[in-house]
Amino acid sequence: MPIKYLGSKRLFVPQIADIVERLRPAGTVLDLFSGTSRVGDALKRRQYRVLANDYLACGEVIARCYVEADGTSEQLRQARLLIDEFNRLPPSAGYFTEVFCERSRYVQPKNGARVDAIREEIERKDLDPELRAIVLVSLVEAADRVDSTTGVQMAYLKEWARRSFNKLELRVPEISPRAGSGKGRAHRMDAADAVDALEVDVAYLDPPYNQHSYLGNYHVWESLVLWDKPEHYGVACKRVDCRERKSDFNSRKRFGAAWRRIVDRVRARHLVVSFSDEGFIGRAEMESVLARRGEVRVIENDYRRYVGAQIGVFNPSGEKVGRVSHLRNTEYLYVVSP
Repeated sequence: MPIKYLGSKRLFVPQIADIVERLRPAGTVLDLFSGTSRVGDALKRRQYRVLANDYLACGEVIARCYVEADGTSEQLRQARLLIDEFNRLPPSAGYFTEVFCERSRYVQPKNGARVDAIREEIERKDLDPELRAIVLVSLVEAADRVDSTTGVQMAYLKEWARRSFNKLELRVPEISPRAGSGKGRAHRMDAADAVDALEVDVAYLDPPYNQHSYLGNYHVWESLVLWDKPEHYGVACKRVDCRERKSDFNSRKRFGAAWRRIVDRVRARHLVVSFSDEGFIGRAEMESVLARRGEVRVIENDYRRYVGAQIGVFNPSGEKVGRVSHLRNTEYLYVVSP
């Protein structure tokens, strides 16, 4: 089960996969901003060769698990043995417990101590990249099932969520076999570099659309995957590099130029683009940019805003300081062909 992730396209994945199939019955697809790889995994299951890219380490690891790994019988056998071993490890509190359970409240300390023990053991083992990715994703997903947030890590709940009292338990991820079109690949590049390096039949583009960076929203998972035990700041205990690793896609001023560069340079015959009506540019401007590549068709999808937006805005003391402006959004799917 993929982690809770803002903009994961969970509701629209079948529709996106159907669109790709109508454009190109077989071939290679680029998932340029892959996130939790929901779309990449769905396309792999439909026998496309998927090239997944994300600028976060946690995004790359998720893609290596679900897109690049083929889930062979031997690979899954080794993963089960490791996960059984990890589930039996005694808790041992360390960095994760101190920062994300005691200084902040993302996970209860009893589970944080288990995360610490398991993550240290993964680090000690000499695992090949795909097997390492599988067990890391198993750990991240296990921690996500017992977290105490609304789905993003800019903050945590004032009172422990009910699920946080459950015991952290790793499970083997459900990995699909290699696609008929070929082995998938996971990349960690800036999107501008990826479009120059990778050539495909169809490109699926789901860029960040507002000022909230995915690094800031999911800094706990980034630190858990990198295990670099960084310095942190603020009530949310964000990694210090959240202040430095800025994306043009999270800037209203720089978004337009960055997006035009992606659209102009991506090496694909067909484009499928997801974008919210809350994004930095509106539908008319988006259609104008995409029309440089060919004919543009638009599909509108109505959906509920993520749960944090529905609850409202609170200050660090837990006091409500803002009102909910709206409860629903429109997700546009733009389909571009020559």
